[in-house]
Amino acid sequence: MILKSENRSSHVRLVACVLLYCVAAAGHGAEQASVNRIQSVEKLVEKSSAANRILSSGNQSAIGLRSDAQNHLAGARRAMDAGSQDEADRLLNLATSTMFEAVRVLEQDQDLVDKQQRDFDERLDSVTALCEAYDRISQEKGLGPASKSELHQIVHNKLGSARALRSEGRIDEGRTLLDEAYVAAKVGIEHLRGGDTLIRSLDFKSSEEEYHYEIDRNDTHRMLVQVLLKEKMGADSSLESRVGKFMDDADKLRSRAETEAGSGDYEQAVRTLEDSTREIVKAIRSAGIYIPG
Repeated sequence: MILKSENRSSHVRLVACVLLYCVAAAGHGAEQASVNRIQSVEKLVEKSSAANRILSSGNQSAIGLRSDAQNHLAGARRAMDAGSQDEADRLLNLATSTMFEAVRVLEQDQDLVDKQQRDFDERLDSVTALCEAYDRISQEKGLGPASKSELHQIVHNKLGSARALRSEGRIDEGRTLLDEAYVAAKVGIEHLRGGDTLIRSLDFKSSEEEYHYEIDRNDTHRMLVQVLLKEKMGADSSLESRVGKFMDDADKLRSRAETEAGSGDYEQAVRTLEDSTREIVKAIRSAGIYIPG
């Protein structure tokens, strides 16, 4: 929250800086307007806190606008030397407004970064809560230290890498790893609780609603195959073949379930989808990654 307040204050100072130069330039007497305005705009474009912030931001759009402002300022000097007051005034106004636009671009960029960081932190909180729940449920069921399971290690490795990427400012890459950790932790908890037993305790209003739930569950397990096994399969062709066989069976069952649902037999479609998801679990276990339940 403090960081957010500081960012907002910084933005306000930048805008105030631009406005200050605009007002200062407009307030000079006509006889000194040409010289004074060039000096004021030069300070804004070259030496102000806004100019320094733009240059250090790495934002290429803002940096490009500041470069445009420099070109307008140079054009104003040439016009002044040629005695073209109106053209000089036009270019000075353009240089000033272009710097103002550069500041606005920076603000928008910072707002986007702030939102990405907030979203990252919220997802991190969710994954952390899932990890704590996984550890607690594992203890309750007497399964031994959760930290010894490969699934647990994979999730925490991804969390560590995601935090490191965030600290480097690589929010998008870190968020991808966080999402992968989230999927793995979510599925792991479901199986710790006893997958099918947990599902049966849910209160579905209709077989169709349960079918759509099972579709989502099947999709989540498919994502888990990519999260957990992609690198392993890339390095081991025999594992890829073994996993592929289970996934082919899962695909056939998924296709059959969709056909059954299409004909209105949602109860049978649910059972077929459950079978499909079990094949995906077998695929994961065949790679040596134990999923309880």
